[in-house]
Amino acid sequence: LRIMKENQHKSVIEEFTKKIEDNKKKAGYFEAIKKLLSRRNNKQALRILEDALQEFPEDPFIMSYFGCLTAIVEKKHEEGIKICQLALKKLSPEVQPAEKSFYAGFYHNLGRAYIAGGQRQSAIDSFNNGLKIDRYNHDLLWELKKLGSRKKPPIPFLSRSNLLNKYIGMILAKFKGK
Repeated sequence: LRIMKENQHKSVIEEFTKKIEDNKKKAGYFEAIKKLLSRRNNKQALRILEDALQEFPEDPFIMSYFGCLTAIVEKKHEEGIKICQLALKKLSPEVQPAEKSFYAGFYHNLGRAYIAGGQRQSAIDSFNNGLKIDRYNHDLLWELKKLGSRKKPPIPFLSRSNLLNKYIGMILAKFKGK
């Protein structure tokens, strides 16, 4: 019985030590990625994420950034969006409130993948979903501001692309400019 307890104890210590080492490796990957992204070296950041994903294939943080950069760098929009969505699904619903602010980053990455794929409204929805978690998230607010908002068409029951709406809109814009 005592040998069994010692083996269990060793097993627990080994498992704990492995988790600490894995977390250090992940942190190293993210530090390198953060530096590369700040220098706008997205291609090299994607390469490092590929290595990280090989080592930690189920990690949602790595998946989320990998999906985002896959859409942006490699122009594989649908694939990148799917990876970002999968990363979101892997998140645990039982999370401490302090950790939830990290989740907003997942919606940021998904939104950026949507933008790369030309899906503006889906990107806006994703950014707004992130703001439901962290309503003061600077990155999400900046992305929404960058996207801007469109005014309602002058004749709301006609489509935005309708010629009447286009010409009335241009005329109104000229008068507002004077």
